[in-house]
Amino acid sequence: MGQPMYLVIDQKSFYASVECVERGLDPMTANLVVADPDRTDKTVCLAVTPAMKAKGVKGRCRVFEIPKNINYMIAPPRMRLYIDYAVRIYRIYLQYLAPCDIHVYSVDEAFLDVTRYLSYYRKTARELGQEIMSAILEQTGIRAACGIGTNLYLAKVALDITAKRAHDFIGELDEASYCRTLWDHQPLTDFWRIGPGTVRRLAKYGVNTMGRIAQMDEEFLYQLFGVDAELLIDHAWGRESATMEDIKRYRPSSNSLSSGQVLPCNYDFQGGELIVKEMMDALCLDMADRGVAAGAVGLYLSYDKRQGKPSSKGMARLPRPGNSDAELIPAVVALYRRIAEKGGQIRRVNLTVQDLVPEEAALYEQYSLFEDPEGNEKRARRRALQRAVLSVRHKYGKNAVLKGMNLLEGATMRERNGQIGGHKSGETENAAGEPGQAVHAVRGAAGAGGGAAGSGAGNGPAGGIVRRGSGGAEL
Repeated sequence: MGQPMYLVIDQKSFYASVECVERGLDPMTANLVVADPDRTDKTVCLAVTPAMKAKGVKGRCRVFEIPKNINYMIAPPRMRLYIDYAVRIYRIYLQYLAPCDIHVYSVDEAFLDVTRYLSYYRKTARELGQEIMSAILEQTGIRAACGIGTNLYLAKVALDITAKRAHDFIGELDEASYCRTLWDHQPLTDFWRIGPGTVRRLAKYGVNTMGRIAQMDEEFLYQLFGVDAELLIDHAWGRESATMEDIKRYRPSSNSLSSGQVLPCNYDFQGGELIVKEMMDALCLDMADRGVAAGAVGLYLSYDKRQGKPSSKGMARLPRPGNSDAELIPAVVALYRRIAEKGGQIRRVNLTVQDLVPEEAALYEQYSLFEDPEGNEKRARRRALQRAVLSVRHKYGKNAVLKGMNLLEGATMRERNGQIGGHKSGETENAAGEPGQAVHAVRGAAGAGGGAAGSGAGNGPAGGIVRRGSGGAEL
């Protein structure tokens, strides 16, 4: 079968490219950013086009950081649309490879094990990568970049570092070329899995390149990083033992579900409790929908940085695994009241349900002489109610059935029900609660290099508003 060969294909500025394609614009020349115009100018841009990056605009900058002399268009996020495009691209991969040789790494990036396909297609890895990239461009209008490597790590590094400098957006590495061309590359954070913390610890010893890491004493690295040193040493030499088969075979020892949100403003102790209740209620329905029950709940709270308060975190185990809001909401409220700072201004909340087991396993608990004999009947009624609520929500939308707490001041669940991953889905709900296509009017004309963007431009609704950089005035 020959030497292993992997591709990593990434869609360039994916969200921004989708918005350009929908408007009939070229992502390589149009000035467009994806950001929520309903938020302040401190909101983070989810994506910017390559044309904006060429002008020095960073991909995850805040709106106010964009230079005032650049004319550009702001497109509101449409997460459902981006997922639809990602599905279309995955189907293109399936035209060339079997699902067992594809690992979706993120919504816009995937690893492909092409080892056993090169002889079948009678192509090199580069030629096959070019063909897949061309198919993506032809069928979706999205330009892609590709990393090629003799292992998963090298393919990822080839994408992240080498492909960016290539005229054809393709980078290719093996262990020898990796050591020859990237041992002196800086900064170290460009390399996969090396974060600022690792860089700071290495900098204390004058180490700032992969080549210097490769030359360090391995025992000393183990003293610094523990078991993580093994991965760091292997990657310094361009080695990676994990394969696509390992990824597909992996099963976690335990399962969990989590929900998190950055709050739109600071919340006091009482307001934070409302948020925690809403999030727990949503997780209970999610568990019921998946047919699982939780054995423990975990809670993390962080506060306004100006207060200088450390974050709060804790975990509470449940008497028995369950997914009923009647049992889990009181449990998480008790946990919240135990760990939350009374005078803290809460800005971020993360909630996790842990030690998940199949719902059927949670039903068969041994009876206790000290347990309410009607308890099982009450739980059965709660499960039936959850099923009914899920049935209505699946048919008419998440906001078709709400609790009184969701209507209180400061509640966020109604808004979050219209989001995907914390961002607007791009869909609206009609009077019956059914999803509908959100249509945004374009006001003005596109910025420099963006072309015309009037009513009816592109292949779909031209969602967004246009801003002129000079003075920041909206057109």
